Amino acid sequence: MKNYTIQQGDTFNSLSQQFNIKNDGLLKTYHNLHCPIEDVMQEPIPGKQIIIPEDPEFLSNPSSAPTSDEEMTDSTNTYNESEEKDQQEEPSSKDHKQEEKKEDDKKNDKGSDDHEGIFFIIQKATLQCNQGFTFPTLKVTSHQKHYANHPDSDPDYLAATEDDLQLNPSAQPFGQCKLKPSSGGYLPCAYAPAGKWQKAYDKTKVMDKACLTERSELLCSTGGKITILNHGQQSEITKSHISNANTLEQQAYNPVVDFDALKEEANSNEAEAW
Repeated sequence: MKNYTIQQGDTFNSLSQQFNIKNDGLLKTYHNLHCPIEDVMQEPIPGKQIIIPEDPEFLSNPSSAPTSDEEMTDSTNTYNESEEKDQQEEPSSKDHKQEEKKEDDKKNDKGSDDHEGIFFIIQKATLQCNQGFTFPTLKVTSHQKHYANHPDSDPDYLAATEDDLQLNPSAQPFGQCKLKPSSGGYLPCAYAPAGKWQKAYDKTKVMDKACLTERSELLCSTGGKITILNHGQQSEITKSHISNANTLEQQAYNPVVDFDALKEEANSNEAEAW
């Protein structure tokens, strides 16, 4: 990230175009999320510093540099010392840094692999905001067809995607907002998602939309970051699990339990149900 001194006439829209940011909402959210609370801005203030993201995920065209000729500086508007150090380093040191960068790029290319081994998100998942106080649940509106790890069409198990932005309750879902202090306490949450969910799992899609996992994040235009508190799924032992389990293995794991008797009881209950 870098700092930029806001000029007269600058807007979030003009700055997002100037520095190749995907949209003005992302720029505003990124600054409000990373700056001290006293520097939170609803509109750019001339003379103040704004934090500009450099991560590829925020850029319209990650391969291109910002088009602006404006000076990008630190908070004191001095020359970039790290750049001057790079110019003075020995070639061998630069080569080493380039190799490190290639390794980092390879790690970034894996992307979705970071999600493996964790839970997908369903409609009854609980969310949290780092600037809020209460915990709403997610509402799936992008589809009504696909369910995660559930044999029946239970709405609670609808698989959540990057386009699912509605919460329950819809009004003030996170209670009060820490970014809105007042003499009478914090003002109510005004939930306003800045684009789609980030860090969605694009290797699994529903209706061509990437699915959410426990690592997915959503930014709020006010400045909060929304994450998953509870994925909503739970592990349960079913009768089929008991019937298909190897008795000898289970007796070795838990010698106290008579597993043959447990199987008979499970099968007996299932027959009575029919």
